[in-house]
Amino acid sequence: MTDANDGERLDAATFERLVVEELDRLPDEMVDGLENVAFVTDDEAEDGEYLLGRYDGVDLTRRERYGFGELPDRIVLYRLPLLAATADEAELRAEVRTTLIHEIGHYFGLDDDRLHELGWA
Repeated sequence: MTDANDGERLDAATFERLVVEELDRLPDEMVDGLENVAFVTDDEAEDGEYLLGRYDGVDLTRRERYGFGELPDRIVLYRLPLLAATADEAELRAEVRTTLIHEIGHYFGLDDDRLHELGWA
């Protein structure tokens, strides 16, 4: 659980704008292959887990088919844990970027061990 005061540092709308800015700064080759993925922000994981982000979907290596009418995969970044883990905006932006790359890696089928090897965990 995060400290309630962390949420006062950056409101939800401002945090969402920051996430969009960091997503826009990622290299094109990293995001060009993303299809039908929604990027979402939330305060905390609903199940109470302490997570900075989550990929919710079926990664490309396990996907058998994907077609019209399929719900999008989701990449969620959690505002309060990210704020609690960082001291200032520069640290927050760096952690948001790392979390985005980490969750995009899961979309492409990379597991946590491989993401750690690449420095994205």
